[in-house]
Amino acid sequence: MSDRPRYAPAEIEPKWQEIWAERQTFRAERHAGKAKKYILDMFPYPSGAGLHVGHPEGYTATDIVSRFERMRGKDVLHPMGWDAFGLPAEQHAIRTGQHPRQTTQENIRTFKRQLSALGFSYDWSREVDTTDPGYVRWTQWIFLQLFKKGLAFQSEVPVNWCPELGTVLANEEVEGGKSDIGGHPIERLPLRQWMLEITRYADRLDADLALLDWPETKAKQHNWIGRSVGAEIEFEVEGHPGKRIVVFTTRVDTLSGATYVVLAPEHPLVEALVSKGQQVAVATYVEAARLKTDIDRSDVTRTKTGVDLGARALNPINGQKLPIWVADYVIGTYGTGAVMAVPAHDERDHAFARAYGLPIVAVVAPADGHAIDVRDEAFTDDGVALGVSGHLAIANGTKSAEVRERTTAWLAGKGMGRAKVTYHLRDWVFSRQRYWGEPIPIYFPVESIGTGGDPRVPGTDFTIRYDHPIAVEEAALPVKLPELDDFRPGNDPAGPLARARDWRFFQKDGTWFARETNTMPQWAGSCWYYLRFLDPKNDKEPFSKAAYDAWMPVDLYVGGTEHAVLHLLYARFWHKVLFDLGVVSHPEPFIKLVHQGMILGEDGQKMSKSRGNVINPDDVLKTHGADSLRVYEMFMGPLEQTKPWQTAGIEGSRRFLDRAWNVCTGELTKDPAAYDDATRRLVHKTVKKVGEDIEAMRFNTAISAMMILVRHLGGLPAVPLEAARVFALVLSPFAPHLGEELWEKLGGTASLAYEPWPSYDPALVKDEVVEIGVQVNGKLRGTISIPVASSQDDARAVALAEPNVAAHVAGKTVRKLVYVPGKIVNFIVG
Repeated sequence: MSDRPRYAPAEIEPKWQEIWAERQTFRAERHAGKAKKYILDMFPYPSGAGLHVGHPEGYTATDIVSRFERMRGKDVLHPMGWDAFGLPAEQHAIRTGQHPRQTTQENIRTFKRQLSALGFSYDWSREVDTTDPGYVRWTQWIFLQLFKKGLAFQSEVPVNWCPELGTVLANEEVEGGKSDIGGHPIERLPLRQWMLEITRYADRLDADLALLDWPETKAKQHNWIGRSVGAEIEFEVEGHPGKRIVVFTTRVDTLSGATYVVLAPEHPLVEALVSKGQQVAVATYVEAARLKTDIDRSDVTRTKTGVDLGARALNPINGQKLPIWVADYVIGTYGTGAVMAVPAHDERDHAFARAYGLPIVAVVAPADGHAIDVRDEAFTDDGVALGVSGHLAIANGTKSAEVRERTTAWLAGKGMGRAKVTYHLRDWVFSRQRYWGEPIPIYFPVESIGTGGDPRVPGTDFTIRYDHPIAVEEAALPVKLPELDDFRPGNDPAGPLARARDWRFFQKDGTWFARETNTMPQWAGSCWYYLRFLDPKNDKEPFSKAAYDAWMPVDLYVGGTEHAVLHLLYARFWHKVLFDLGVVSHPEPFIKLVHQGMILGEDGQKMSKSRGNVINPDDVLKTHGADSLRVYEMFMGPLEQTKPWQTAGIEGSRRFLDRAWNVCTGELTKDPAAYDDATRRLVHKTVKKVGEDIEAMRFNTAISAMMILVRHLGGLPAVPLEAARVFALVLSPFAPHLGEELWEKLGGTASLAYEPWPSYDPALVKDEVVEIGVQVNGKLRGTISIPVASSQDDARAVALAEPNVAAHVAGKTVRKLVYVPGKIVNFIVG
């Protein structure tokens, strides 16, 4: 027995990875009459830092499900690729003096090596890279479909311009008025930008959330889309005939309580309406607002500031003269860029009115008659009319809904308003003024060139007709990036591609044209990669109809919560456009979505180089192996939960696999009498539990069940061969290298990747599994799932394998163990 080989992941894991690669074990193919599963990870950006141990969590979860579904007889598509364009890659290249293409390819090789070493069952024959010209071609082709439908257009809009980075940044890429990469100052200024009209799809994007199994994320998308039903109201301006301020409100019932009007600093009427005496103060305020981002200005916790324009608006409902202010808490690109302020019934307006001594007039009261002093706080709920004055006679006590309906109709009849639906969602700013991105496949006529003039020659005068965009012919795609010795950003909003004059300017039939020098955002490549995985080698179309029909839609999509809104919203938008074009045949691409939680450092903080708390998976693999890492990350707690890394936990997972090895390579027997009733019941319960938990993605409790089975089998004089073979099968999705090795040693002649998942007898699985708390010195430190009839030794073993419990017991003496079956485990330590 002592001469028996020990579990050696350093030998087993490379062996099986080589076999899988040589045999293309996980190549995805469709077979007539078989069900399919398309299981997708949010593909990574291949950074120079490589993976840390937080990255494999979601990948391990999808790999377990993929392996399980193959064993259940499904055709499984489980691909991987690289989201490789973008600002981080460009900045890294600038810092290191290398071309981003070179650093990106080096990073991809590192990531692929690390992912392969973890034993993930990807079909690498379908690998995609968003920077590959064959992929760029079809990204540009999709953009042209948007352009032809009128969904891609140019507009001069206020943007977050970063002079140091030389590009426009999205609001989400700015924090505290500075870029999240590098911490560089941001300016707000108007630039010509390509826009995608995602707002045209707002209603469908909102309504079709009902089709999806997306816990929590549906609410985030719904709130981001922000559909609001209300009314537009027009306020005339005293002394300015023909000038009207248009506001949108969902509370038109409070119109008679408006005491002032606010314009955004960028509103076009600010300059026209400001009085002479206020011009300097207003100009100074507007300039200061230009340096703030929309997110900073929208922060509800910041102190509200503003300046009186010295002009007056006329309330259409009662003719009252209302002061007009400019304030940066109103955003020019949201709604109409103007609001009617009703401080008695809006918290933001209330704070502003209190700060500047403006009137607060209540026109809505609680329906239950409860008195509220609006001087102290705003009453923002629906209620009943109170003291409503104006041309429209509304009695006190009229419900708010009726007041809204009657007021909207009255305004419409007077030509001063109308019912309106608006959205928080804004059209997508699609331009980026940087090098490392997909060129936008548009060009423009060049005019006003002298005879023999050449726009490629510096100093030549010419005009580019940006008002006449022309689509690149589809046969000419992809438009490739030019080779630039200097691809660093500059202060030219045209971007670094403008410096590639021989690429930018070209002649066609004797006429000069200029290419668009803006590039696409990193979001572009990730909007449709799930479709390219279907048919990645196709050079005739982005994917064939047969490939689409074979695999779509995506059955399970797993990724981080940072993509809960934008990536998913943009991908859904592009998919719906392709649906309308008849290119795809499902209204939604991703049926089920799961966000894995974050794995923190041992200090409880987010892993980062600056904190020095990053755990490199390469180091873990050297000491414990890939299967131990996979099992540990799934055993840490529920997949969606944020949890800290614990070294004691990875050691516990390794011990579990050591025991599994010993059980299945030790004394085995084929004697039917050795397969007693208790063992058979536990094996069948484990099969049922693990299968159900994989389906529900409760991986931690599945591992708990396997730990109990291993402990039981290890206590037998000889392990029934049938039980060992079943255990190897149920273990394999979690620890695939060990599972394959055990299967081979137990008589398997081929990979178990497609072996049928074991069945169970319902009559043998009646005992219930319960979840009980685990305490250390009376304080709850974790929970475990175990059968009701578990012994104290079983409960102790599973409890000590729970990472947080192990951490609180490590290095201490267990003086007493209190175990109440089905209730609690309590370690008394000292």
